[in-house]
Amino acid sequence: MKKFNVTGTCVPLKHYMVDISGKLEKIIKLVDDGCYFTISRARQYGKTTTLSRLQKTLPAEYICARISFQGIGDESFESAEKFCAVFLDLVSHSLQFTEAEEEYIKEWKNPNVTDFPALNRHITNMCKNKKVVLMIDEVDRTSHNRVFLNFISMLRDKFLLRTEDMDYTFHSVILAGVYDIKNIKLKLINEGLYTTASTEGNIYNSPWNIAVNFDVDMSFGPAEISTMLKEYEADYNTGMDITAISGEIYDYTSGYPFLVSRICQYIDEELDKNWTADGVKESVKLLIEEKNTLFDDLSKNLENSADLYNLIYEVLIVGSYMTFNYHNPTVNLGFMYGIIKKGSPYIIISNKIFEMVICEYFISKDEEKNINKYKGTQHDITKTGRFDMELCLRKFAEHYAEIFNKNDIEFLERHGRLIFLSYLKPLINGQGFYHIESQFTDLRRMDIVVDFGNEQFIIELKLWRGEAYEKEAYEQLLGYMESKKADTGYILTFDFRKESNKEHKTEWLYFDGKKIFEVIV
Repeated sequence: MKKFNVTGTCVPLKHYMVDISGKLEKIIKLVDDGCYFTISRARQYGKTTTLSRLQKTLPAEYICARISFQGIGDESFESAEKFCAVFLDLVSHSLQFTEAEEEYIKEWKNPNVTDFPALNRHITNMCKNKKVVLMIDEVDRTSHNRVFLNFISMLRDKFLLRTEDMDYTFHSVILAGVYDIKNIKLKLINEGLYTTASTEGNIYNSPWNIAVNFDVDMSFGPAEISTMLKEYEADYNTGMDITAISGEIYDYTSGYPFLVSRICQYIDEELDKNWTADGVKESVKLLIEEKNTLFDDLSKNLENSADLYNLIYEVLIVGSYMTFNYHNPTVNLGFMYGIIKKGSPYIIISNKIFEMVICEYFISKDEEKNINKYKGTQHDITKTGRFDMELCLRKFAEHYAEIFNKNDIEFLERHGRLIFLSYLKPLINGQGFYHIESQFTDLRRMDIVVDFGNEQFIIELKLWRGEAYEKEAYEQLLGYMESKKADTGYILTFDFRKESNKEHKTEWLYFDGKKIFEVIV
């Protein structure tokens, strides 16, 4: 029986897979047009599986050599001679699993090719009157080496000569990795892994500027997720509502391939095949608590770039409107890592699960730095097995009043939301989770959805901006409650006016059958 897979390449005969035929058609069109391009996507975004499916889907007129530089060792890039030998061996080995003729496969391994001029001529001979497609996976794992960049430059030069009918070369070249090779040199210089030679000129000159843009959306939409669930349902007959569950999964993941498959894997293998909305929520709770390489990369990337850390904090916690612009190096870095995406037109976090994981990361940093001057305690908030959100907010207001004073105003305006999240976390830990609705978050408000057991709570955190905005806030929360089919909502307002003008209050407000509990601190 098939399984859901989150490690390595997905294989149709072994794994439940999303139907990506629509994406493959678009990629094949690029190959047909003889394009060179880079599939630059975040870790565990389905790049390797896409290359595998593409290789098996390409028409018979193509000879496809699919290789990977992962795991071949840095010594293979110590010199042009070593690189040429390794490259030709990889190509020859890959072709053994194609319909290429045996003699042609053997010809690729040529011991006389010991430098790039010889490799250049050899590729010309091997590609003459043949449509050879070269795919190189994990291309950025070894791209810190000048030898590799020289190889890429050679392929670019051969491509340009081909357009003038002055050379034969690969019909199409596809590079796959996290980093876009078009900007790889500058990245490596910034990381101290590459030193420019005096003859190189402008460091912004790209060794891969002949590549066309790769605009294929590799995330999974709800309809695409449903193709995988339909295949699963045909085997197990669980009675799931495929459309509804696909939508639930997409709502949390925004179609990030690893996250989609991992949620399904949890439901299938650890949650007794509970293919319901509650099952998806429980799977999400398990997922955000696990240690995996994707989440490790999230924290590592934030740790390694102070600019990126500050950008994500501004967007997610402070609620700043930050314009999405690819030409901003920090924005481009966050996009390349899959952490952010373009809203309209502002930056938003890529998916709800990343929001949860990154919030947990910021909370842990908060505790580490002792920014938060108190710890949330259980009190009586969960003593009945249910979560008493009214009591939670009342207790938070008491702690807030006891600990913070007017000297903390500037600090609180920036970090007040994180303080509340740090207070909330231990109260729901192990039994629930929360996420921030980033599309509704700005400097004035933050909407938080808390799931605890079978209950869901909607909380709006906001700053006091006057009576007029207070009424607007009620309308916004009521509208959001309506979309969530909720009758009860909560507002926590931070009021930074002078003490004489403040109005501390906790009260229930009623609006046409719906009610809101408001706390002003």
